[in-house]
Amino acid sequence: MPHTSHPRSRRRALLGTAAAAALCPLLACSTADASTTADANATARAPKAAASVTLPPLHAGFDYQIGQPYTPPAGVGIVSRDHTASPATGLYNICYVNAFQAQPGTENEWGDLLLRDSKGKVVYDEDWGEAILDIRTADKRQRIADRVGTWIDSCATKGFKAVEPDNLDTFDRTSLISKANAKTFVKLLSDRAHGKGLAIGQKNTAELASAHKEMGLDFAVAEECGQYDECGDYAEAYDDHVVVIEYTKSGLDKACSKFGSRLSIVMRDVDVTAPGSSGYVRKTC
Repeated sequence: MPHTSHPRSRRRALLGTAAAAALCPLLACSTADASTTADANATARAPKAAASVTLPPLHAGFDYQIGQPYTPPAGVGIVSRDHTASPATGLYNICYVNAFQAQPGTENEWGDLLLRDSKGKVVYDEDWGEAILDIRTADKRQRIADRVGTWIDSCATKGFKAVEPDNLDTFDRTSLISKANAKTFVKLLSDRAHGKGLAIGQKNTAELASAHKEMGLDFAVAEECGQYDECGDYAEAYDDHVVVIEYTKSGLDKACSKFGSRLSIVMRDVDVTAPGSSGYVRKTC
């Protein structure tokens, strides 16, 4: 996939009907309020942050399994899996949720929460065929956060230790969404995660790493930061609590040469397949 200003999510619709079936019914809420005051009220209603959350262990073996879960290889201490899957026994598990975009084929489940352009057409992330969610108003941000929050709650119930909300960088795909929209929305998710005792990771978007405290984020999940010389931005902001996924040998080599002794780094195939697949790739430093 062409690289724009930041690494893009590699999460595919591989989860297909299994993920779609897991989606909860759309919450019935009012759509009128778009004020910043509503955001403040929503924050006040949100669960208070837990006294402490458990961060991913530093420089631990990592495997990215968001396409399909499988038995982790020897030496792995951290695994990331989709929220529809179960955590790997005895390891630190990160729970993936597609927070800013709708899975392909589920558009009708989001109703008026889909982003539309001036002509009323749904706006898509064209690379991945995912409809973008409308986080421009306080009311819609809260309604989307409530829905994504049910997945976060499920992650906690299943025993995951952290959550990874994908597509924070959606504002790079359309001028209709702003960085401020994204930061405000992800803070709602942070409050929800912390209220359930989960750590929450910043997914990509290195330019926002310095604002992680404002957004309530605890660690980073960085795709291709080696390839694009961004690992240092995350490492500095999060005191090395960073898990890295590379998709090319050159990216892996760059990440390992500079951060192999500090960060949790893995190379995966773009479709994050399981062993036995003809396209399966997993390499480490």
